[in-house]
Amino acid sequence: MSILNSLKTSKHGVKPFRYWEFDKPLTEDMIKELYDAKLDDPTAHDIEYDGTRAIDGGDGKLREGIKSGGKALKFRCFISKENEQNYPELLKLVKDLQKKETHQFIGEMIGKDLSKSFVRVEICCDRKGFWLKPHCDIKEKLMSSMLFVNRNGESEELGTDFYNEKLEKVYTVPYKDNYGYIFTTDENSWHGLDKKVIKDERRCLQLNYVTFETDYPVQK
Repeated sequence: MSILNSLKTSKHGVKPFRYWEFDKPLTEDMIKELYDAKLDDPTAHDIEYDGTRAIDGGDGKLREGIKSGGKALKFRCFISKENEQNYPELLKLVKDLQKKETHQFIGEMIGKDLSKSFVRVEICCDRKGFWLKPHCDIKEKLMSSMLFVNRNGESEELGTDFYNEKLEKVYTVPYKDNYGYIFTTDENSWHGLDKKVIKDERRCLQLNYVTFETDYPVQK
């Protein structure tokens, strides 16, 4: 099943902001690549999680649109021309997102013009102690999505938390295996991850359509 087919059967939520949840966006081969990806453990370098993903002195440069993730790259893995040969299955997902029919469908869903955007895909491996402050994404992110894989029996409560304007938690997207969500950035799309118990690791893929340049422009 392609991600487009998954999105076509998504369920729509409106509280505390508009979002969509969908099932089985990834193939088994993609999931294997996601679990096989090697990412450093920050705690092994005496670095504590600080409520952001840029935790090693990247001083927020990612938020300014640097596609490499700035100095945080060693703890983050963005699919790029430099490493795509290591992720042939996940590259198929990138190419699916580049397709005109895919970005047009998603653009109509979220009410954003994605015709001049770029695809960015990040492999995430969140370990014990990880958390994310409630935040709204940068305006350069036209679409935000997380795809969860849960093969290690982690709690479904480890999904992304959605908050209202008072930063009160309203909903948690369940951390179910091969499950995801999508939304578009606005001034009220507050989301994060409360401090919770991660037994082993929290694997997921972060997908974005962004306005700044990456190696993967969408098809015209």
